[in-house]
Amino acid sequence: MSLHAMADRTKRGFVERLFAEHRSALHAYFHRRIRTKADAPDLVQEVYLRMLRLSDPDAIRRPQVYLYTVASNLAKEHALLDRRAAARLNIDETSVQEQLGELPSLESELDANRQTQWVRDELAKLPLNWRTAVILQYRYGLTYQEIAAQLRVSPSMVKKYLARALDRCRRDLARLE
Repeated sequence: MSLHAMADRTKRGFVERLFAEHRSALHAYFHRRIRTKADAPDLVQEVYLRMLRLSDPDAIRRPQVYLYTVASNLAKEHALLDRRAAARLNIDETSVQEQLGELPSLESELDANRQTQWVRDELAKLPLNWRTAVILQYRYGLTYQEIAAQLRVSPSMVKKYLARALDRCRRDLARLE
């Protein structure tokens, strides 16, 4: 086994032990700090992924403090993205009341479910970096620079990932029509 593989295994073991001790506490931490409670498990998973990206876990003197620092930063990012999404909404009370009065037909609801499933299936087919870039941009509203930092690539590579992912989805959609 190579030295690099051994280091990766050691790092994974370090992160897994840390998470075995703190997973439920992290879940509760996010549950208290975010508006959309259903996002808490995703945020816990993101903390785990960020911890796995550490280049030198041995340099961390207080792993628990570091873990909650990562979680705190992620909660702040989530809140910022939440505020950005809320700011984009233009809520007019009369239009909201009109929309609440209109119930979608069962057929349109089924169609929406099929479309959602198609998007999930298409994303699952994409290479990991492409899929991650798409999700970070369209679900979380991150910029090319923010995505590049997450993926540890250049912003121009993020643009390429997004372009390739969208091109592949368009081609697959064209085949269906």
